[in-house]
Amino acid sequence: MMGEEYKKFLEKDNKDTNFLENHETPLRDDAFLISDEKKIDKIEKHFFHIMEILGLDMNDDSLRSTPKRVAKMFIKEIFSGLNPKNHPHLSTFENKYKYNQMLIEKNIIVYSTCEHHFLPIVGKAHVGYISNGKVVGLSKINRIVNFYAKRPQVQERLTMQIVKSLQKILDTKDVACIIDAKHLCVNSRGIRDIDTRTITTELVGAFKKDSEIRREFFHYIGRS
Repeated sequence: MMGEEYKKFLEKDNKDTNFLENHETPLRDDAFLISDEKKIDKIEKHFFHIMEILGLDMNDDSLRSTPKRVAKMFIKEIFSGLNPKNHPHLSTFENKYKYNQMLIEKNIIVYSTCEHHFLPIVGKAHVGYISNGKVVGLSKINRIVNFYAKRPQVQERLTMQIVKSLQKILDTKDVACIIDAKHLCVNSRGIRDIDTRTITTELVGAFKKDSEIRREFFHYIGRS
């Protein structure tokens, strides 16, 4: 189940509760009852024991501070997107210039973490939308991608979360996202296929219904 604070954030002005069930990161209701500082302290202790179980000498100068570093990295950096307080502030503006064509932000760097093996996902996202009266600063699209990437993820869910978030923020049905990424759980372990990439798409509104708009989007991001 999701944290209640995050659920309220997502439900604001949004009656589509199926979105919460189908596309959101699974979180417990008590996910945000303790502070980040307490979480760091708990993770540090647990990671110390993991390293110790692996047989590492935790008295070594190089290893002694690793549990603390890892704990801070988890909470403050690579999993900071779990906490709704870190959601980027996004101001929208009226589309006074009446621009009614698609806007595309391509080659947005994606750094995420596979929730199955906790190994990196590295790639690029291409995002497009057609304004329904609102526009958003270009860098804000990057921030949305970054926010949802900074949590344990599967690429399919990440792609959908980006689209759903922009639909809500921009009040438009017409949003598209494609992510092309490498998964180190495939590249560095198991099959160890270093050339394999994963591509996921979420096309909604006109991007799904209108073949010409879809073709134009693919053309601009360099895909046939």
